[in-house]
Amino acid sequence: MRVAAESFGWAGRDPRPRMRREGDWLIGTGMAAAAYPVAFMMPTQRARARIYAGGDAVVQTGTQEIGTGVTTVMTQVAADGLGLPMDSVRFEAGDTDLPNTSAAVGSSGAMMVSAAVHNAATTLRDQLIAMAIADSASPLHGANPSDVDVQDGRMRLRSRPDVGETYGEVMGRHHLEDAEALGSWTPPPPDTPHGLLTFGAQFAEVAVDPEFGLVRVRRMNAAFAPGRVLNPKTARSQLMGGMLWGLGQALLEGNPMDPRTGRWSATSLGDYLVPVNADAPDVTIDLVEVRDEVVGPLGAKGVGEIGQVGAAAAISNAVFHATGRRIRKLPMTAELVMDPP
Repeated sequence: MRVAAESFGWAGRDPRPRMRREGDWLIGTGMAAAAYPVAFMMPTQRARARIYAGGDAVVQTGTQEIGTGVTTVMTQVAADGLGLPMDSVRFEAGDTDLPNTSAAVGSSGAMMVSAAVHNAATTLRDQLIAMAIADSASPLHGANPSDVDVQDGRMRLRSRPDVGETYGEVMGRHHLEDAEALGSWTPPPPDTPHGLLTFGAQFAEVAVDPEFGLVRVRRMNAAFAPGRVLNPKTARSQLMGGMLWGLGQALLEGNPMDPRTGRWSATSLGDYLVPVNADAPDVTIDLVEVRDEVVGPLGAKGVGEIGQVGAAAAISNAVFHATGRRIRKLPMTAELVMDPP
């Protein structure tokens, strides 16, 4: 709340309703807290990592890319776990023949898939480090595994970075064209004693024409704490989409039942109102990293839904601040917003 409030400029706000006007428009600001549960109802997650003697690697799991950037993010996770540059790693997904991971639903995609990919990559890395330590011809022979790290495909001693060798060198001595490992992660039981939530805070500024009942959202600011942020660019993109989803919930998206036919009034997306670019305000998103050791080896939580949570409430509070009238029904259509005759 403090981070988003500072970004938004909340401190200079006059809390009294209907005090700020720009021409025919009443201006209001509002905020809301947000929380979304971490869902631990998924089965064991699995992934496979394979590295070739030439230094390239492929990591596979049966997740799917639905536009959230999972293939990019999991390539990063795999490269980090293996100690390889990103351009040496290929991530393969989208095939049910690959090791199973859950669908990206309930804000569980990044958390679940990254845990399996990370464990597969680090298992393979540790396997090759153990091979080097046990090899009398290796510069790392007899070293403590905890003293060895990997950077750009080269295993080396932390205390003496000049002492080490590449994955390819140890694999070559053992006549290996490739090496692979499976990694898995089983989520904790749903009845874990921990409070498992992703948190956020939403702030909005609106302009309201009280005569016509028009609401224009002029800007939105929010801060979210989704554990460890694997990729800030893709996370912000999802959160921005969620905030605009919440704008649609607040002002446009509604489909009442037709009492004459017992059917939905809007029967296609041609009749159902959703926000478009002309409706979208300036959106600012801040990410607050929080260490969480319960939700997986990387401490990552999902950002699929938390962007939407609280957005409509913040806009509704802003409409109240602008007009002095509480509206407790969504969407806030013109007849609900306009001043009474």
